[in-house]
Amino acid sequence: MQLTKEQHEIINSTGNIKINAVAGSGKTTTIIEYARAQPKSSKILYLAFNKSVRIEATKKFAEKGLDNVKVETAHSLAYKHIVFKNNYKVKAHAYKTHEIAELLKLVGNGEKHAEYIVANHINKFISYFCNSEKTRVQELNYLEIVSDPKAKAFVTSFYEYIEKQTRLLLNKMDKGEIDVTHDFYLKKFQLSNPKLNYDYILFDEGQDASAAMLDVFLKQNATKVIVGDTHQQIYGWRFAINSLEKADFGTYNLSTSFRFNQEIADLAMGVLDLKKIIETDAFAQINGKGASDKIQTKAVIARTNLGLLLKAIEYVTEKKKVRNIYFEGNINSYTYADEGASLFDVLNLYNHKHRLIKDKLIREMRNIEDLEEYIEKTEDVQLGMLVEIVREYGNKIPSIIKAIKDKHIANDNKEDAEMVFSTVHRCKGMEYDAVQLVNDFITKEKLEKFSSGIKQENFNSGKLNEEINLLYVAITRAKSSLYIPEILMPVDFPASKQIHVMRHAKEKENLNQTAQLPSLNKQITSKGREVAYSVEEIRTKHKDAYKPWTQELDDELTVMYCEGVNIKDLAKNFGRTMGAIRSRIRNLELEELYG
Repeated sequence: MQLTKEQHEIINSTGNIKINAVAGSGKTTTIIEYARAQPKSSKILYLAFNKSVRIEATKKFAEKGLDNVKVETAHSLAYKHIVFKNNYKVKAHAYKTHEIAELLKLVGNGEKHAEYIVANHINKFISYFCNSEKTRVQELNYLEIVSDPKAKAFVTSFYEYIEKQTRLLLNKMDKGEIDVTHDFYLKKFQLSNPKLNYDYILFDEGQDASAAMLDVFLKQNATKVIVGDTHQQIYGWRFAINSLEKADFGTYNLSTSFRFNQEIADLAMGVLDLKKIIETDAFAQINGKGASDKIQTKAVIARTNLGLLLKAIEYVTEKKKVRNIYFEGNINSYTYADEGASLFDVLNLYNHKHRLIKDKLIREMRNIEDLEEYIEKTEDVQLGMLVEIVREYGNKIPSIIKAIKDKHIANDNKEDAEMVFSTVHRCKGMEYDAVQLVNDFITKEKLEKFSSGIKQENFNSGKLNEEINLLYVAITRAKSSLYIPEILMPVDFPASKQIHVMRHAKEKENLNQTAQLPSLNKQITSKGREVAYSVEEIRTKHKDAYKPWTQELDDELTVMYCEGVNIKDLAKNFGRTMGAIRSRIRNLELEELYG
């Protein structure tokens, strides 16, 4: 391919540089050409974001005859320096909450499940520390990353104990008494102040860098190159930082995308313009030079697992002729929380079938309300989503998951899928000819509410910035056609041949443009209640579900509860889910007072 002026400037540059590359701008090609331009005798290290990128990059550098380039991930590099030297055994996955509680013999203060809540926060504190540049746990204030009021209150009362046990668990790993985690050996690598024997170090996906690895990178004597996209930072919840903002290097840009045309580029810039609402830098110049008009690969992309599963349920239920679908990361990864609890564990808890629950933590809960209280005090988002799915679909879940799995194909046959389903995080770096977005992303209205002071106590500009980035990343996966709900469109932005706005009745329009998806007439019943499959129907029905409870609303709920109004009618009256009504009743202690 013919290189752009921007690419030539980067290839011919000298000294430490950072490259802000928009989606689809050929950054890998640029980095390869940059490496080719250096002396043959140069030793070059390319740091890839993950294992799959590492494998692909190794192949591409080899094809160009660049045998002087070594490709590693941060963890593969740390593994070689730390694990072998210390004869550590590495735990395949992070420690589960119940494992930490048992290893440390944690005790509570009589508060329900306190030892597990403490263990959950110890796990997060360890991750926070291991991904930071700090040298001691005590240099961090864990409370700074806890936002939920109930979780913050719990951590405050247990802070000294949580911090002490965090250091104790790290010490056990350091001494080899227990298996080490991937986060741990990366942290130990940083603390060892390694000297890497390379002339050039190329750091990819710099917008989602670990602060620990960035510290290692910046201390090297090599010529340093950081590549990334400021607006694709979407791993802040894993304590990633934007190294493009941290490094004081010469700045270069790759502003031409070869993935999509100017119409999709304009929409992407329009979405980034929302950052002005939260007073964050929104500048991005994107020139769309993609010319593809073929439609072979199609994808549905959602912000959350819940939104994606709802759309998949709708799709497989209504489109009987569809034979093959594929979930990025495999379907099982969407029905399990990060620590291993499955959707079926939560369902069995909901049905009071403890003997069928496999996950030890879930088995310790007396009922679903117990689990929801645990979630509130730990901010466990993944578990929260599983509970929400169970609340909505109940005992229809096994048949629903079976229907999806029956159509799901293996990784090796992904190209045969008639539709790919993915969350934004799992399809980062991917591209598809046509993309349909699920209506579960941040909207302009929500941003304005958060920033206007209505929810000032929960205002977090960093998190809101990342929410906008998620929508930007989702949009820029599309090469040729994009189907987007009207509520996600910038004001007055025109529809076009490439951008299809899904309005009201058209919200179920599929990617084939041959017919709109029919409304789902069949409802499913969970314990006697009707529930729609469609994510749009659910969100329309419960459009006020996440509005704050005011004193007036609490008073109205209290009066109606005392009058004996049932949960279903209360949910209808307040425009919320039945789960939200139950939760508010518990918070107001209405059962204890008036039951």
